[in-house]
Amino acid sequence: MAQKVAKAGVKREDGFLYFIDKQGDVSRAKMARGGKKGGKPQKVTKVGVKKEKGYLYFLDKQGDVSRAKMVRR
Repeated sequence: MAQKVAKAGVKREDGFLYFIDKQGDVSRAKMARGGKKGGKPQKVTKVGVKKEKGYLYFLDKQGDVSRAKMVRR
């Protein structure tokens, strides 16, 4: 279903949201909890993934960048 795009090997920490930013790099932001505001995004690893239209890019359980085809109607 999902295919690996790039190896990043990111170790996740609790309390952070990890995502693939517009430049194709792995970033994280502090999650908002109980009235406290979240934090500004910071780059974790430079990967430089070229995103293609129609795919969802995410960080998988191994800490690598993967993608899955989006289902749209």
